[in-house]
Amino acid sequence: MEKYLHIVYCSPRMGILRVLAIETSCDETSVALLTVSGSNFRLTHHETATQIPIHARYGGVVPEIAARTHVAEIISLLERAKVFSKKSPAKFDAIAVTRGPGLSTALRVGIEAGRTIAFATGKPIVGVNHLEGHLASAYLVPENRKRWKFPILALLISGGHTELVLMKDFGKYRVIGRTRDDAAGEAFDKSAKLMGLGYPGGPIISELAATAQRAQPPFGSMKLEARRFILPRPMLNDASLDMSFSGLKTAVRQTWSALSDKEQKDKKIIAEMCAEIQDAICDVVIAKTLRAVNAHKPTAVCVVGGVSANINLQIKLNEALKADASKVHFLKPAKGLHTDNAAMIAAAAAWRILHGKIDNWKNLDAKPEWDL
Repeated sequence: MEKYLHIVYCSPRMGILRVLAIETSCDETSVALLTVSGSNFRLTHHETATQIPIHARYGGVVPEIAARTHVAEIISLLERAKVFSKKSPAKFDAIAVTRGPGLSTALRVGIEAGRTIAFATGKPIVGVNHLEGHLASAYLVPENRKRWKFPILALLISGGHTELVLMKDFGKYRVIGRTRDDAAGEAFDKSAKLMGLGYPGGPIISELAATAQRAQPPFGSMKLEARRFILPRPMLNDASLDMSFSGLKTAVRQTWSALSDKEQKDKKIIAEMCAEIQDAICDVVIAKTLRAVNAHKPTAVCVVGGVSANINLQIKLNEALKADASKVHFLKPAKGLHTDNAAMIAAAAAWRILHGKIDNWKNLDAKPEWDL
């Protein structure tokens, strides 16, 4: 990446680039300051205000409430980052904002904040694709940067997206597989809601699944007859790299509804169900990832997005790569940066800026349906 530093006009001293980033695509308000020097990416400030307690009472994100909450939080976070400080203001050379995809009203809160700062300071602004931000999150791990050699296969798995992305270079991506309906994270959340476990469902199901006492067959083995529950693995044997999770949600509803009230309150039964939901989702995405590895021969695989925090998924994917593609490196998810955050937006913005991609603050607007 050092070869692109000569085009960075906004920070002439020593080839250093400092990015102020804002993220408001859904229900997380986040601000970060990232310093880039050569291949070194260093976070000097990062804060995220979550709205999970607010939306948990509704069982999911309410767009208008999310946007209104962002308005109050963004001012507070920018003040704590000393963006408006008169005595010792934060130093930055460029501004990054999430442009999409996401909730349109939520996106515009962050975009307007960024545009205002760009107007007031004269600093350049970059509109970042939220999905590219997730890809860039893996680059924030120093160990990963040492093994960062294209092509890299990314399993992008979150509440709104489940995609297999072939990264050919910085800014050059090809989606080679994706869910045809619901995302894996949505399947976790809706399953938890059906079982009355709360929101967000992914962490809850993962935690309860860890308490289940049952035999774990080797990856790829479908000998599950001894288990209390056996859920379908949609499109597992389909030749494409696409996935589907709407049928799994239906199966969870039917299976759970068939239980008695007493069984639905049994902690062991709940844990068994959670473990089976988790395994069904992991089996599908890992099988598809391995198929993509065999077809496209990447040097490494990374898993990013909110669901990448699932330890079971990380362990099984790493084990599967060691067994079937030992020469392919497993790039670790950035700890604490799995869900939506400004650090990943700053990293993706740095990629874009170092390749000469700058936007005009006057006409920068949200792109809620923006794809990679």
